[in-house]
Amino acid sequence: MKFRELIDLFFILSLITFTACSTKRPPVDTDGRPLIIKSGTIDCDLVETTPVVFKKKVYRFEYVRPGYWDNKTGDSYFRFIDYETGKPTKPFAKGFHLGSAFVYNGMIYVTAVDIWDGERIYLFASNDLENWDRWMAFELPGFGIFNTSLTLAENKYVLMFEIGKPASEAGERFTARFATSTDLKKWEILPTEYNYAMDRYTAPHCLRYLNGYYYDFYLEAYNGYETRVVRSKDLILWVASSLNPVLKASIEDKQIVNKKLPEKIVEKIANAKDINNSDIDFCEFNGKLIINYSWGNQQGEEFLAEAIYEGTLAQFLEGWFPD
Repeated sequence: MKFRELIDLFFILSLITFTACSTKRPPVDTDGRPLIIKSGTIDCDLVETTPVVFKKKVYRFEYVRPGYWDNKTGDSYFRFIDYETGKPTKPFAKGFHLGSAFVYNGMIYVTAVDIWDGERIYLFASNDLENWDRWMAFELPGFGIFNTSLTLAENKYVLMFEIGKPASEAGERFTARFATSTDLKKWEILPTEYNYAMDRYTAPHCLRYLNGYYYDFYLEAYNGYETRVVRSKDLILWVASSLNPVLKASIEDKQIVNKKLPEKIVEKIANAKDINNSDIDFCEFNGKLIINYSWGNQQGEEFLAEAIYEGTLAQFLEGWFPD
């Protein structure tokens, strides 16, 4: 074979390989749903967590409650866990609750409330996971606020926050409401019609934005408690995925990932009632999603679990809306 023919053959083979890789179909289960592979349980009594990529490393943000089995401080606080080593960062935000983490432009932000069912949302900001600035984002007298989730949508930040009251604003507990900002300091609280949803239990947890759509991953009281997803272009009109639920209770929840858990916790996992998959959050790292979620009885007995999706964030989000 002549040298020129070898070059042409090499070019054709390279093109075939590139085309095959670039058109690789995202993983789906037998029902065509994005394939989430549950790894199993990491910990007990930890619920609100956020996996993030910060300075090319994966961390898991954790809200450590006063009743956490290994909390010797007697108070709540936040920390980050190095995904590879399992080592925690220095704790911060003593006394704050229900945190959620967000990374952008070399900074890591945490949104949180100072009181369960309270009226104020705070922001924490750091560029090194050690030194933290703190300020109040906004206060809503008469409201009861719980979980938060922050995302970036084109030229503005959008904060989803969970409310349980007043009934005129929340409807049926719990409901997603929204606020926007261009600098994370001054916030516009969007009117009542910007919500999901006032007619039933739809506890929000994770907000994402992609290609003109907002994606709300929330908890629905159905067959126990299931994680579902809806999306919207305007935060008013929402469309549910035809492939819901995203997550539901299954035997894989009780697999043990963390081999360092004490025997009493392992026994607790084995004997626990599982009717709930909630509090999902995720990040993309090296072409796949790292997912955290909670399982348990939705009455105080809760466990932290991990899962993976062998595809990109875009594939995962758009995969729930194939039509």
